[in-house]
Amino acid sequence: MTTNLTWYGHATLCLRTPEATLLIDPFFSGNPAAPIPAQEASADYILVTHGHGDHIGDTVSIAARTGATVIANYEIINWLAAQGVQNTHPQHIGGGFHYPFGYLKLTLALHGSALPDGSYGGNPAGFLLTTTGGKKIYIAGDTGLFGDMKLIGEEGLDLAILPIGDNFTMGPEDALRAVKLLSPRYVVPIHHSTWDLIRQDAQAWAQRVEAETSASVRVLQPGQSFFI
Repeated sequence: MTTNLTWYGHATLCLRTPEATLLIDPFFSGNPAAPIPAQEASADYILVTHGHGDHIGDTVSIAARTGATVIANYEIINWLAAQGVQNTHPQHIGGGFHYPFGYLKLTLALHGSALPDGSYGGNPAGFLLTTTGGKKIYIAGDTGLFGDMKLIGEEGLDLAILPIGDNFTMGPEDALRAVKLLSPRYVVPIHHSTWDLIRQDAQAWAQRVEAETSASVRVLQPGQSFFI
């Protein structure tokens, strides 16, 4: 049972499992790297790591069009409900839930989470997914480096999806240290090169990771996919 990951630029991802299509941080409108418009994005579930506009993005419109269930922290879910989103499931850091596509747990992330209108967005989060096929996928979200990544790595990760852009998240050096703590089989770098402020040489970073760790790096271009 394979899982397909597509990167839509910035931090927007799509995970297709045999059971469901998961859209993560759906930022299409205003995303200069997005290869498709929001109107073409499909989803059974939408996962939102935190409330910043470049992550919550087009959640409201896509949820209304597709009927997708949105998964996020309690504060974001309350805000989305006030925007008219009907299908939601709130979680919080450390808590997990069994969905048709697998077991999803929210993890710590070191960042902010104000919503686009300035409302309180609760704590930012990452996602740790164990698919029904037994694959473990860690989506770090926007975060700085933290030592408990070692605990997440003890789960035995098939894939870690990490920001490398610097300035607002981990940069290349700390992201390399994160790989060493997480010890995943594969790594995909995201949240880089959308704008000049977070431009990075992902290929150069990949070379360092593969020279210094046992992980294999998959550097995707917006719209490209990777089968796990």
